[in-house]
Amino acid sequence: MIQQESRCEVADNSGAKIAYVIRVLGGSTGRGKYICKQAGVGDKVVCSVKKSLPGSDVKTGDKVRAVVVRTKYPTRRPDGSTVRFDTNAVVLIGEDGNPKGTRIFGAVARELRDRKYMKIVSLATEVV
Repeated sequence: MIQQESRCEVADNSGAKIAYVIRVLGGSTGRGKYICKQAGVGDKVVCSVKKSLPGSDVKTGDKVRAVVVRTKYPTRRPDGSTVRFDTNAVVLIGEDGNPKGTRIFGAVARELRDRKYMKIVSLATEVV
């Protein structure tokens, strides 16, 4: 689960490298136990870019929207299996929901297909 003030790796070639979550859009409060909202795979977040490549379209300090594609916290599936990744990662998206980058690095979770992020699924190297 990703919450406010989490640092995430950016898994696309938009130019950003590290993103800092400043607001969770969607998500839940963790089964009613917690006050802060938590984002899982497929949830939208608002991020601040903390580190970016020089000369890219996305600059350090920009406020962007992103969708969570990988989490360290295990995601439970309806068949009873769980999937977890080594890192927390996001993909930067525009207002229309399409990714800003043209390539997605690393694996993404299958739950993105259910959330209608088909463009991200098609660009990903592997869908787990």
